[in-house]
Amino acid sequence: MTLTHETQPLVGNDAELEAALDDAHLATLLACLAQNLGDTSILRDALAPDTSTMAMRAAGGYTPDQLPKARAAALDALKRFRDAGAPVDPALPDSELPKILGFLTGGGLDGRYVPLLLEELAYPVKDARAPGWTVDELAPGRHFSAIIVGAGMSGLLAAYRCKQAGIDYTVIEKNPGVGGTWLENTYPGCRVDNSNHMYSYSFAQKLDWPYFYSTSGVLKEYLGDCAEAFGVKGKIQYNTEVVDATWNEDEATWQVRVKKAGGATETLTANAFITATGQLNRPRLPDIEGRDSFEGPAFHSARWDHSVDLKGKAVAVIGNGASASQLIPEVAKDAAELYVFQRTPNWYASVPNYHDPVPEKLEWLFAHVPRYAQWYRFFLFWTTTEGLVPSARVDEGWDGNPASIGKANDELRALMIQYLERSFEDRPDLLEKVIPKYPPASKRIVLDNGVWPAALKRDNVHLVTEPIDRITPRGVQTSDGKEYAVDNVIYATGFQASKFLTPMEVYGRDGVSLNEQWDGDARAYMGVTVPYFPNFFMLYGPNTNIVVNGSTVYFAELEVKYTMHCLRLLMETGKGSLDVKPDVHDRYN
Repeated sequence: MTLTHETQPLVGNDAELEAALDDAHLATLLACLAQNLGDTSILRDALAPDTSTMAMRAAGGYTPDQLPKARAAALDALKRFRDAGAPVDPALPDSELPKILGFLTGGGLDGRYVPLLLEELAYPVKDARAPGWTVDELAPGRHFSAIIVGAGMSGLLAAYRCKQAGIDYTVIEKNPGVGGTWLENTYPGCRVDNSNHMYSYSFAQKLDWPYFYSTSGVLKEYLGDCAEAFGVKGKIQYNTEVVDATWNEDEATWQVRVKKAGGATETLTANAFITATGQLNRPRLPDIEGRDSFEGPAFHSARWDHSVDLKGKAVAVIGNGASASQLIPEVAKDAAELYVFQRTPNWYASVPNYHDPVPEKLEWLFAHVPRYAQWYRFFLFWTTTEGLVPSARVDEGWDGNPASIGKANDELRALMIQYLERSFEDRPDLLEKVIPKYPPASKRIVLDNGVWPAALKRDNVHLVTEPIDRITPRGVQTSDGKEYAVDNVIYATGFQASKFLTPMEVYGRDGVSLNEQWDGDARAYMGVTVPYFPNFFMLYGPNTNIVVNGSTVYFAELEVKYTMHCLRLLMETGKGSLDVKPDVHDRYN
């Protein structure tokens, strides 16, 4: 894999170019060619993609009637671009880019969005969210340092931004390598549920993603490549965990106590303390009576025990969220009997290409048409971020289906029920168990390409919806008194997402404990800063997790950008510290 925007010369006869369109995303190809040719007239209203429903997004935004027309227009524009010599530099003035943005976003684009969208497009500036300043420029002779906790997606980004700004930084990582959640989660079937072309840094794109939705190993490799390209690997202390961090008011520094793999502790000092520990990294085991009494192998999905052979075994999977939906089809192939214990069913979105490799023809277009991959990524960003908002919005006075919260939400519900009905048409006994009773968008929607319902319908798979009463030495007992004897128990029960920064302790001004200040209700301004904790910044902090839409990478880029703005303010003013005003924090929350 490579991190590059550079494309190869566009060659090929008319027939080869036409064949290359077989797997193209036509709306974004038209947008790209309009920029390359300097001709927005090819973006006719009749060819504008519809992003209003999940079904339309899955079809590239086009109806069956629009598809051949869009293909013909794209082929004509592609041939024109080839015949013009396929110049790398676009012919369209940058001032005309909002026209293309409007074409891909359904029109009526709020002009205030344009700068943000161009940042995400990574054009005309490839890395518009870079600091754009250095300590030496703003505060000559000043030494400023930062300690960053975590070498996952957010931590690596924070390290890179500090490096760009000339801030002396150290990264503390509890694992033996980079990757964060993609290093830790190795269960069968583990993969991302955002398209990889969007689940990646806006400024460090790849033209050769192997899958639309890559596996954990691919993502770990990508982050390793980024760490290498960013030049931050040498500043990471692996196998090291933060015990606590204490603010020193007199010196305006953080005293960070860390524990090495051998148990030895050390105290590090820095001007800023940045946590990038994630929310999905501390497994949550259920509070079930007898959990420790089970006599066979038992482990959490995020701490998969690869030494345990599940072939021919009776296996219990407790939980039915995103991780469970990915691992159940894989475990079902090996287990003699698989019991799936479901508390709450999920809403599933049909994504036929969820496991598919990126087709060679689409990869060829990415590699030969300048900026096509960027426009493709932009469309994914818009439709899965802003495009899903109406479906999650409450319609005031809604008096329709009580199982939904508004018209768009009800349409989404109907669409996903249709998918479940098609999938379980031959198993009405299962269908009644898998349709949620809560509105879509109440929690994260799970992506599926048909493998999950197929797994549940296997003869060796049993969906159990009775509540679990206890774990016994032999298996799982439900509230109806039935005991399911199993050889192995797998907990797919999520993470301690509400216990931020666990298990480290953070002490701010006057020794106040962050956990005590929160008192079980974690809050932060912009999800990043809290009162009485100067120069302390959380990435992926309280209330920044995604539920319905968007990508955590996008959030991370904005959170780090905000953090760097704060540090710039310190450089410009010569001040030693800053923190958010309590009243501003409280109004925000």
